Amino acid sequence: MMKHKYTIYLTMMLAAVIATGCKQHAITDDMTDSEKLEVLDLQIEKHPNDAALLAQRAQVLLNLGRAKEASYDINKAVKAEPDNDKYLMLQADIFFANGDVSNSYSALSAAEKLSPDSKEVQLKMGELTFYSKDYDRSIKHLTKVTEKEPDNRTALFMKGFIYKETGDTMSAVTLLRKVCDLYPEYEPAFEELGILYATHHDPMAVEYLATALRLEPTNTNAMYALAMYYQETEEYAEAEKLYRQMLDVNPNSSDALNNLGWLEKEVYGDMDRALEYFTRALDANPQNEEAQKNVAIFTENK
Repeated sequence: MMKHKYTIYLTMMLAAVIATGCKQHAITDDMTDSEKLEVLDLQIEKHPNDAALLAQRAQVLLNLGRAKEASYDINKAVKAEPDNDKYLMLQADIFFANGDVSNSYSALSAAEKLSPDSKEVQLKMGELTFYSKDYDRSIKHLTKVTEKEPDNRTALFMKGFIYKETGDTMSAVTLLRKVCDLYPEYEPAFEELGILYATHHDPMAVEYLATALRLEPTNTNAMYALAMYYQETEEYAEAEKLYRQMLDVNPNSSDALNNLGWLEKEVYGDMDRALEYFTRALDANPQNEEAQKNVAIFTENK
């Protein structure tokens, strides 16, 4: 009888050990990517041709900024399961991370053939062509997304940005305002719409750029656009205040330094301080053409 109890006890202990081992080698949501990688390395060591594990590890490696290593795993996974659109989309992300835009688009095109109605595939194709500035093709893909989901934030924003870049101001304003109305915490839309208004000297620039800065107080692009609006509308004190805020965020902001120099020269008449700012702007960025011109003017007049 004792022997039977002892056998049961050993069996229970062995089951507990096995369960603990399995738990230690399972991925959980609370793990860091480094921890997930350790687990996946062990699993793939035992199952080197498991496409799902390889794709998982490729994603983790991509998250860790190790895109070149990720490409080996995802290429192997796609070769094992060429009809898996999820693997193809991940492969496209990895190609893009490695700077290979052409193969990234090819991978997405293959995914599109497998899932022609996939909004996710169309959105990725729209994003890829957007970042590579292939705007005609991007609009085509993004429109397919908004036809299925009219309020898709990413697609609407990118379409609005493209219209802004290509000079279709009316369409840009319409879409960017829609994004701002639908997503009042989405700072990029307020920034881009504010910049668009500022470019046309429209007072609405103040409202949208101020909102962008409320949402992201260190956004120097919004600061600069608003400062330039104030400078061009001769509200010099407000412009100066924003240029100094830019320097609080980035003490080497060449644009802020150059424009403070402009204020000193054209508004306050302090030529010594103007030259100091122009020189600092040029030191911060030797490619700043405005600073180059301003320093040259002082040099020629000496």
